[in-house]
Amino acid sequence: MIGRFFYTPKSKQFNIRPRFYDPDKEDREERERRIKEELGIPAEKKDDRKNYRPRVKGQFRNHDGWQAKSSDEARKAQNKRLIYLFIILALIFYLFFYSDFLF
Repeated sequence: MIGRFFYTPKSKQFNIRPRFYDPDKEDREERERRIKEELGIPAEKKDDRKNYRPRVKGQFRNHDGWQAKSSDEARKAQNKRLIYLFIILALIFYLFFYSDFLF
């Protein structure tokens, strides 16, 4: 229990997954584009924006493990630490002023 009194949470680590670059695929797509232009085949347009709807609000807070404790649990833990601190200070005060105990 006393070990959790001085507990400070570690910072969240950032994990980046690197993107894979394939120069062969890029060259192949460039050749296909040039051949389609020479043959007069119209390029296919990809419009993915129609179905895109950003839902950023609240996503950072609700991410896996981002908020391990609810606000009520965090408040209770903070109150316990404060009570323990007052008890320890009261004990030190009592030992210092009302007992024959020497430091």
